[in-house]
Amino acid sequence: MKLWSNSFRDGGYIPGEFALCTVDPTTHVTMSANRSPHLAWNELPDGTRSLVLICVDPDVPSVGEDVNQEGRMVPPDLPRVNFYHWVMIDIPPGIHSMPAGHFSEGVTSHGKLGPQISDAVFGAARQGLNDYTGWFADDAAMAGEYFGYDGPCPPWNDSEIHRYVFTLYALDVERLPVEGSFTGPQVLAAMAAHVLDEARVVGIYTLNPALQE
Repeated sequence: MKLWSNSFRDGGYIPGEFALCTVDPTTHVTMSANRSPHLAWNELPDGTRSLVLICVDPDVPSVGEDVNQEGRMVPPDLPRVNFYHWVMIDIPPGIHSMPAGHFSEGVTSHGKLGPQISDAVFGAARQGLNDYTGWFADDAAMAGEYFGYDGPCPPWNDSEIHRYVFTLYALDVERLPVEGSFTGPQVLAAMAAHVLDEARVVGIYTLNPALQE
């Protein structure tokens, strides 16, 4: 089973157009094009009845005290936690790619709709909540349920470059038993006994100018 992207190379930087935010020399960050990246896959195992796609950043600071604070830096030895950027389930196994921008174009205040996808090609596929749902919960201008893909926006003062792990799972069930506004951890728990194979591609991203190439 193989997974790749024409939007970025495995282990390479994700272009700003696929991020929620890019660097701004005056305000540190500004909203970006927030396009979902191209992804493609092949060599699915026999018996595959559906696919699950999850994108997670495992490098998010576990404590927010220093995050985006002037005169401070998020230290490299701070424990890190997962932040889910994309959760998509029940993808039909006859599909083998998704074009760039197909599931996100621009930043949508209060979040994109879900979980059902209004898409003739992807049929019964559903999208879960990403973790911007919690991140924006106290922001009146942005608060809402964020379904589907929203790209990278790591702290602009982080000492670490963040990784974005896109993993595609082949399952032996057509529909996962999760309902409503489901999350990444709920999907991982529901599919644990149904994974036939998996493949991943990793991109990196930072908003710290000192770390950019």
